[in-house]
Amino acid sequence: QVQLVESGGASVQSGRSLRLSCAVSGFAANTYCMGWFRQTPGKEREGVAGISSDGRGTWYTDSVKGRFTISRDNAKNTLNLQMDSLKSEDTAMYYCAAAPSIFRLPPRPNDFTYWGQGTQVIVST
Repeated sequence: QVQLVESGGASVQSGRSLRLSCAVSGFAANTYCMGWFRQTPGKEREGVAGISSDGRGTWYTDSVKGRFTISRDNAKNTLNLQMDSLKSEDTAMYYCAAAPSIFRLPPRPNDFTYWGQGTQVIVST
């Protein structure tokens, strides 16, 4: 059974940090590219960061460059997103996702096969 389970979401003040994690099971995640998306009510799901299957390649949307860091541990089947210097505009539901091949940039949700249920991040001023 494929499972992607996010954790680490919380309500924090702007300027603080959070670390999101995604525990993956049920498929060969080390052969998949993975990414983090976020979504707010009434808006489309937005690609935030992506990482290649071996972890050597990463991508970030412009608004988080220099503040967010995506990483993965294939031995532990986990995907992480370190979020520093959080801003109110980072408030969203964050999802991890897995794509069976290299995805287009910016990442499109349709390119991803497996999804987690999401974890809520709220950043207050």
